[in-house]
Amino acid sequence: MLRKIYERLILRFPITVLAVLFIIVGILAVQASKLEVDASAETLLLEDDTDLLFMREMSARYPSSLDMLIISFAPKNDLFATETLHFLDAISQELKRVERVDSVMSILDIPLLENGSSAIKELVNDVTTLRSPHINLQKAREELLTSPIYSENVVSKDLKTTAIVVMLKADETYAKLAEKRNSAREKAAVDTAAKEEFKSASEEFKKYRSEFRIKEYQTIDEIRAILKSHDNEGALFLGGVNMIAVDMITFVKSDLIYFGAILFALLALTLWVIFRQIRYVILPLLICALSIISTAGILGFFGWEVTVISSNFIALQLILTISIILHLIVRYRELASKYPKVPQKELVLLATLSKIKPSFFAVFTTIIGFLSLMLANIKPIINLGWMMASGITMSLVIAFTVLPAILIILPKKRLYIKFEKEFAFSSYCAKIVDKRGFFIVLLAACMVIFAFIGIQKIRVENSFVNYFKSSTQIYQGMKNIDKNLGGTTPMDLVVEFNTDKNADEEEDDFEKEFTKNKNDPKYWFTPKITNTALNIHNYFENNEFIGKVQSLGTLLKVGKRLNNGRELDNFELALIYTKLPEDYKNIILSPYVNIEHNELRFTMRLIDSDPNLKRNELIQKANEELKQIITPDIGTYRLSGAMVLYNNMLQSLFKSQILTLGAVAVVFLVIFIPLFGSLKASLIALASNLIPMGAVFGFMGFTGIPLDMMTITIAAISIGMGVDNVIHYIHRFKEELRLSGGDYTKAMYNSHNSIGHAMYYTTMATVLGFGVLVFSNFIPTIYFGVLTVAVMIMVFFGAIILLPKLLLIFKPFRY
Repeated sequence: MLRKIYERLILRFPITVLAVLFIIVGILAVQASKLEVDASAETLLLEDDTDLLFMREMSARYPSSLDMLIISFAPKNDLFATETLHFLDAISQELKRVERVDSVMSILDIPLLENGSSAIKELVNDVTTLRSPHINLQKAREELLTSPIYSENVVSKDLKTTAIVVMLKADETYAKLAEKRNSAREKAAVDTAAKEEFKSASEEFKKYRSEFRIKEYQTIDEIRAILKSHDNEGALFLGGVNMIAVDMITFVKSDLIYFGAILFALLALTLWVIFRQIRYVILPLLICALSIISTAGILGFFGWEVTVISSNFIALQLILTISIILHLIVRYRELASKYPKVPQKELVLLATLSKIKPSFFAVFTTIIGFLSLMLANIKPIINLGWMMASGITMSLVIAFTVLPAILIILPKKRLYIKFEKEFAFSSYCAKIVDKRGFFIVLLAACMVIFAFIGIQKIRVENSFVNYFKSSTQIYQGMKNIDKNLGGTTPMDLVVEFNTDKNADEEEDDFEKEFTKNKNDPKYWFTPKITNTALNIHNYFENNEFIGKVQSLGTLLKVGKRLNNGRELDNFELALIYTKLPEDYKNIILSPYVNIEHNELRFTMRLIDSDPNLKRNELIQKANEELKQIITPDIGTYRLSGAMVLYNNMLQSLFKSQILTLGAVAVVFLVIFIPLFGSLKASLIALASNLIPMGAVFGFMGFTGIPLDMMTITIAAISIGMGVDNVIHYIHRFKEELRLSGGDYTKAMYNSHNSIGHAMYYTTMATVLGFGVLVFSNFIPTIYFGVLTVAVMIMVFFGAIILLPKLLLIFKPFRY
């Protein structure tokens, strides 16, 4: 059937076939213009995470810091010098003139509770700030340095760095559309009839989001321009969720274009070095370009967005496509060299038909590897699976259509085969297989042991500060805040106190009164609540990996200082709660107390750059040890925040990928048995791929290189791509074994001197492709590139050395 398709259509009417294909690609190119980039934090979260729903609920209940930028400022002069305070005032006024800025808060604006009267009643009516007349700067300095509220929060311990908080105006339309989409998504999850509503809400949100991002870019650019104009005043670094999102989108777009351009150039150079003929440079690059445009069109049509995780899809697409083309070109050149008098049409047909079966199964196994990502339950990773599955399918179809069609049009040309003769790497590998069998088997056994032990040491971590190169503004801003202003990665604890009272003889009059007036601040701040608040606050403060902790406990500690060592009673706390001006209340109380819901909230920031921080261990330990403080008779508690959500994502991804890897291996075995016609050969093929790949992961375990949101997908991608060489080699080995009359050694040498060249070329292209990723500003992308290069080199040697040795030892085929 395939022969008839090529003879009667593709090779008979090549120009017509190419014209139709170019028209289809042109249509897809229009759809490619709809491709969008989304680097928002929610792209890294589990779709059905109950902690995400809880965090959204808490964000609606408590004042949010999502629309907030933080500027860390280390002045050249003393922080309390007149010129520094004047500068803080001047830059605050300048920042307020930015259209999206709602307010700016610096040390000039925060309430100095210990600078005025120590009487609580007078304090709430006359709050002192650095802007107040006759302010005592020495007392202000002491308060900022030692206050539980401000130390390592607004100022660093050494008073050399301070924070300027820039609150952005909330975009109500954006918030409403996001809520509408989230609500529709929850409905669609349980009711298939609501999927259209979710699709409509998503499209409406995306359309507005594009407009919103333009404003966001402009805001960040304006603020950065202001900071840059004041470089002479000291070190100014910008941080915050909004800034990270804007920069991440810039990085993703840059990586897409930059990596694609560099890889095209490197592939062109490589193809020229190998083949030294312009047709074998232009043709592969043309097919790669057509494949990428087609894939981008499919992504645009289905609305699959490019995220941080899928930002290297162009590099992946180029690598996979060039691998298909190289196998086809090498086979054609091999036949043309062996049979110089055979007509071009016969050569093209024979080369195409001889490679379509192994290429199809190689692509099929790669698709299975990518589709295994769909079990991750994280939309961007699921989309990456779909993206690459559809992309590699397009590459296969385009390569086996365009290359034969153009080759049949071009005249035969004398081949340049000097590279193959002078660089006989595959022949050298064949000699190793033949002469060093014991060493190969011993090395493989050592690799199995090494992998088994090392893989058990692999850990999963997610350090945002260390995700960026030290030269980037994101890193500099986050590192400065992490080091000097109490940490970066946020985590919350929400405690809900019991409302039901035991109506027994021990219940006193105060408790009965409390039950009647539980929402009255005078009665809410009971000793049970305040003592619990202090115990929890102290627990988190004593953790070496947690930076600044803010809660009701913070105010209680300040109150004790104001009261000359005496604890604030419930009436004094109620007075602060009801009488403190709203602006100041939103700083020191409202984010941590919710009387209506009978809750306390504790916010903290982790020292994200600490290399000894083990996030999952910290969360598990806190959940266990808090049971001793928040006993069932007191209430219930729940950890929340970005720290918890990202940890959930990584742990879920780790478990799903490990489990999936085993399932993929079984699926491959099922595919190999009918493909190779031998269970023994199938097991050899699988072992030749898994052993070297396992050695790389063992190395990660021993060296402490953690898996993160990017590198954790290497297993699925590598096992899918790694078996390509195994399939091509065994397919050719069987043919050579038949031609040699069952001589395994001769078949091995002949296979190395034919398919071995294509395997080497494709591995070289793969190494170059993934090696380009080291130029990224995003550290996980660099790790992804380096580790994938290591895996692909190892599986190449597994296919060209370990696989043939095992075939020689076990002789799975009979002829």
